[in-house]
Amino acid sequence: MPPRPIQLSRRDARQLALVAQGFGAARPKGAVSQRQLQQVFDRVGVIQIDSVNVLVRSQELPVFARLGPHNRSLLPHAVQSGALFEYWAHAASLVPTKHQHLFRWRMEQGRSDSMAAALSKVHRSKKAYVEVVHQYIVENGAVVAGDLSQRTTPKGKWWDWDTAKLALEYLFLVGRLCARRQAHGFARVYDLPERILPAGVLAVPTPSPHAAQTQLVALAARSMGVATASDLADYYRQSLTGLKPIIAELVEAGTLLPAAVEGWNVPAYLHCTAAQTTPVAACALLSPFDSLVWHRQRCERLFNFHYRIEIYTPKAQRKFGYYVLPFLLGDTLVGRIDLKADRPAGALRVQAAHLEPGAKAGNAAAQLAHLLPEMAAWLGLERVTVRARGNLARALRQAL
Repeated sequence: MPPRPIQLSRRDARQLALVAQGFGAARPKGAVSQRQLQQVFDRVGVIQIDSVNVLVRSQELPVFARLGPHNRSLLPHAVQSGALFEYWAHAASLVPTKHQHLFRWRMEQGRSDSMAAALSKVHRSKKAYVEVVHQYIVENGAVVAGDLSQRTTPKGKWWDWDTAKLALEYLFLVGRLCARRQAHGFARVYDLPERILPAGVLAVPTPSPHAAQTQLVALAARSMGVATASDLADYYRQSLTGLKPIIAELVEAGTLLPAAVEGWNVPAYLHCTAAQTTPVAACALLSPFDSLVWHRQRCERLFNFHYRIEIYTPKAQRKFGYYVLPFLLGDTLVGRIDLKADRPAGALRVQAAHLEPGAKAGNAAAQLAHLLPEMAAWLGLERVTVRARGNLARALRQAL
């Protein structure tokens, strides 16, 4: 008979998720080390990359949320040293290089299926050109897309890629190229895997797709503490249908324990190593792409927090702001803070500050009055300013 589900309250689920995501421990004292950064990745497994820089590149915020102020060269150094690499793990993401072999099935899949239709199309229609691009990098070294661009018209918005960029992205998808980011920009710098990844990583045997996906499900479960099947599939963007038998196997092996969470109308799974400690006393501003909140339905189930990023919403229709960070206090999301780094003026600007129903304005404002100047200093900004927008703005102004 299948094991009886472990009964969890909503707060139990929140606490388990927060501990699994690295919010159960106090911030380090003193300078943050590469070892402590690696411990964050050992917890979360993957950090999403995003180009929006109105505050700071999104991949930096999960590290700040968990470790506090740190040398901003830590992440680039970890990539440069070969400890982290970039790939399509959740979306474009940084992942521990020791897990590179777990994504080779996806690289192989990218050669033929529709997961990246435009990239597969350029390969089918321009195979010779793709090989020319690859050979150019073999002979000449790393490139950015602009080095090979044949564009004769102005670039449009967002995903307006020319043939050179499509060829490079295809080669990146299928693992024939790797990429790092420019030191002072966001563009990918493409090169051969053997010039970027440690030889020992490339020498690791390639597991079967089933074995790799099983390991990814187990990693996702450990990083989430407690999760539904949909949550587990989303973490590394795997097919839910394909994962259901794998989840059943992990339950049978004892890696996943069936659980029932108060208010959740679907079964959940608890990683066998998940453990609650003392109540979580977190205080953090979360990137819109933080792995704690990136699955919006899970965010609602855990925190009763309906969250949508409004970057792509016309200004007049935005409810909370352009770049809104959920504010985590204790084990609750208590507010939404719209932030902008005004670098020419040396100011961290609070464009809006909204308090969630039931949260205490005085406590939230007092905690933010410590956290925001800390963030400003980390970003090299001299002061914090608060606009009179949102039901927390007045209390925050007074606290600052």
